[in-house]
Formats: sequence, C-alpha cells, structure tokens
Amino acid sequence: MKLLQIKMYRRINYIAAILVLVCGFGAQAQVTTSSPYSRYGLGNIKGSLLPQFRAMGGISTAVGKVTGFNNINMQNPASYASINLTTIDIGMSASTTNLTRGNLSESSFNSTFSHLAFAAPVTRRSALSFGILPYSDLGYSYKSTTKVDTTTLNQLYEGEGGLSKAYLGYGYRFGDHLRIGGNLEYIFGNLQTTRATEFQSAGALNAKLQNKNSVAGLNYSYGIQYDFNVGKKTLVTLGYSGSTSGKINSTQTFFATQYTRDQDGNENTAIDTLSSINNGKSSLTLPLSHNFGIAIQENDKWLVGADFRMSKWSKTSINGINQGLQDSWGASLGGQWTPDAYSYNSYLKRIDYRLGVNYDKTYIRINNQDIKQMGASLGFGFPLPTATGGTAFYKINFTTEVGQRGTLNNNLVKEQYINFHLGFTLNDTWFRKYRVD
Repeated sequence: MKLLQIKMYRRINYIAAILVLVCGFGAQAQVTTSSPYSRYGLGNIKGSLLPQFRAMGGISTAVGKVTGFNNINMQNPASYASINLTTIDIGMSASTTNLTRGNLSESSFNSTFSHLAFAAPVTRRSALSFGILPYSDLGYSYKSTTKVDTTTLNQLYEGEGGLSKAYLGYGYRFGDHLRIGGNLEYIFGNLQTTRATEFQSAGALNAKLQNKNSVAGLNYSYGIQYDFNVGKKTLVTLGYSGSTSGKINSTQTFFATQYTRDQDGNENTAIDTLSSINNGKSSLTLPLSHNFGIAIQENDKWLVGADFRMSKWSKTSINGINQGLQDSWGASLGGQWTPDAYSYNSYLKRIDYRLGVNYDKTYIRINNQDIKQMGASLGFGFPLPTATGGTAFYKINFTTEVGQRGTLNNNLVKEQYINFHLGFTLNDTWFRKYRVD
C-alpha cells in the first residue's frame, strides 16, 4: 500500500510540474489574435476541440475512444461515457497569420495556453469531465482612409480580449450502444472595441467611441452517440450534439469622447465626454447550434469520419442590438491510422497518423460577399514510454493546420494562417479501489 501511495504522489507531482510549465508559458505569451475579421460578432470562435481532433479536420461529433486510448471530447459530452481511465489533457497553441489586401500585406505571430481538461469514470457506465478552454478571441488594429473634399479622414478600428469557457460535464451509457451526455458551461471574459474618427491635421477635433462588455453567465450543451457493429472488427458510430441559445449577463462600459493630437501625433487628454455608460446591465445572446457526425473505425487500427455543423448566428445580439450576422454552416472530413498500436519492435508503427480537411461559411458577410474559411490539417500522436509494470499511458499530440479565410474580391482582406497545437494526454488508473489481502 505504501508503494502504491509513493507512485501516486510521483504521478501527481509529474503532472503538476507540466501544468506549471504550460501555464507559465501561456501567461507570458500574447493572448490575442491578429485578424480584422475578429471585429464581427464575438470574435474568432475557437471550437471545443483538442489537438487530436483538430488534426482530423475537426471531426468529433461521432468520435469516442480511438485505438483503446481515452481522449476527452467535450464537443460531444456523450463521449465521456466511453472513458474508463482517469484522463488529463493540457496544451498550448501558436499561430502565424498573413493578411493581404491589394498590394499590402502584414504578418504576425501569437501563442497562448490553450486548454486544461480532466475526466474520470464514476461508474462502469458513466464518467464526468471538467476543464477550461477558449471560446473566442478578439484582436485587430487597422485604419481606413478617405478624402472628403480636400480633407483627409482616418477611421481607426481596434479590438482586444475574448471569451473563455469553463465546463462540467457528465456522460452515461445505456446498454452496449447508446450514450448520452451534457455540459454545464460558464462563459466569461471581456470584449473591448474602439472606433475613432480623426482628421489628418494637428489640433483637429477628433471623436472616439470606446466600448467594453464584461461577460459572465451559464450555457448548456448536450449530445448523443449510438454505435453498431458491421462485421467482427468494424464499428459505425452516429452522433449529434448541440448547444442552447441562451442569454448571458453582460456589464457594459461605454464612452464617447472628443480629443486632439499634438504636433508629434500623440493623443491628448480628452476634451469632452459626450456620452457614457458605466457598469450598465445588459446581456449577450449565444446562437443555437447543431452538429451531426458519422465515424467508421476498425478497433485499434483506423478511423474515418465526417461532421456537419450549423449555428443560428442571425439571432445573436449584444446589449440588445442585433449584430447583423448570418447563419453559418460547415463540414469536416478526416481520420486516423495507427499501423500497430501494440508493436514491440517499431515505434513508428505505434504512432497515430491523422489527416483532415474542413470548410466553413462563417457568420460574416461584407459588401455582399460571404466570408468563407477552408483548411487542411496534419497531426501525430506520439506515445511515450511507460515504466515496467506501470498503469499510466502518456501521449503527445501535435497538429498543424493550414488554411485561409476571406477573399481579395470587393476590396476585402485575405487571411492565410498556419496554426500549431500541442497537447499532452495522460491515461491512468487513479481513484480506483484496490483490495489488499
């Protein structure tokens, strides 16, 4: 028994050290995006996907356990019922973005801590999960210049912040084939935007609108999965998940001010405040969403699947104002192949190889032009050595996504990006009761 306790303490210390390392890196990294399209709605929607699912194009609705290894799939909480070992997943992400408009281009790099998730079986038929991950991010700064008669006018747009999601979920299995589950989600964060109109001359009277929404409230998501065997080794899974269209509390701070700039271009203290709202009580409406998926797999060998998703963003409002968004939809196709998950003489055969593609018509429409996004992903799951006689299994998941959003048509911006996702996953037998003779 004492030896068992020592092993448990070592595992806890090991995971704690990794948490400190990743959280410390995320705290120092720049937690923002650099996308003019994040100006619309709630910013760039991140999706509840860990690196191993992003590598397969984002398929997740019908995915449970793959090659006998437990993964936390919070996109469909019904999948929790497949978890039979204590599972921890932590990670970080980074991205490089290139923006193009006409003959102009600009590049940026951002990185951040991406997720922390935990899951553990409660009974032989059920498991719970909790964690925290990004919901959306907001980050842009650009200028639009026009000429009115002989006067040059600059429109300045800036935004920063984003929303995070903490969740608590539970999944239960009925019989051998049906699983259901749900998540209670706490959405929180700040959305800050600034819009200014400036005359290109020193001493001119300029105007600025500053708006901040502090968001905090509950939402719900749910899911179901049903699988059946085709032959002796092949399993087909059908899945559905969705989230409610709930209202979340928001506190608004708003200032409309007038100001000037000095000869060096520095902004002077505001001359006048034309309008203000301080800690005004309001709300934010989230969209009703639906996800449908199918996955086919041969146990411990391969999996292929497809997802279709749709969200009713046209009903989204902030501070009671409809955001002018359109309903979105998207599709993903991807899979995973593991040559031999239990190979003793070839490490390359035990690696998970993942590939996927995705396409989305986003909720943004500008100048009668739908803003679309498409990408391809490639990823690997690298198993780590396990001590002889040990009960813990470790895996490092690495994913690269390459894609683009937007278009150069109608004087719009084309955004090309490369995203990197790194995750560390642990499976172990924590919290199990042992008999001591």
